[in-house]
Amino acid sequence: MRQEVQQQQINNTLKELAKRCKGPGRVYLTGGTTAVLMGWRESTHDIDMKFRPEPPGIFEAIRVLKDELQVNIELASPDDFLPPLPGWEDRSILIGSYNQVEFYHYDYYAQALSKIQRGHKRDLLDVENMFAKKLITPEKLRELFQAIEPDLIRYPSISPKDLKNKLETTLGRIS
Repeated sequence: MRQEVQQQQINNTLKELAKRCKGPGRVYLTGGTTAVLMGWRESTHDIDMKFRPEPPGIFEAIRVLKDELQVNIELASPDDFLPPLPGWEDRSILIGSYNQVEFYHYDYYAQALSKIQRGHKRDLLDVENMFAKKLITPEKLRELFQAIEPDLIRYPSISPKDLKNKLETTLGRIS
């Protein structure tokens, strides 16, 4: 089992990925990766990412780098677990560009809702930090939940009522 990754390892991994890609693309970072890069967590289990558009050669780069740098790289994002939030790409924040690859924090609202859905203690602490750093607001989070609520029917393992209750409980705790 690999060690948890810290900020410097994440930065090195991103630069190495970009060096080995053969063209432009976008990489959206999410989960613990965002938490570490934003500074409210020391480490994370893996580097979670989504591509859109996919940089050519990124999968070949990942295959080599995960062993070379001893990091776990997962292809995971909030829209793997919940309906995509309208406008998520526009709300994603640019971290930086290396070579022709742009790296973004995946939309904080989408990250918060997926973390609230999971309900793990570490995830809920991340959500509290998003509020504390004013990266998200209760009003907008409620609005975006309402926008995807009808689409939750496509996610049979999620009860819209339970997710709404989890959201309201989280919002009650942070206010």
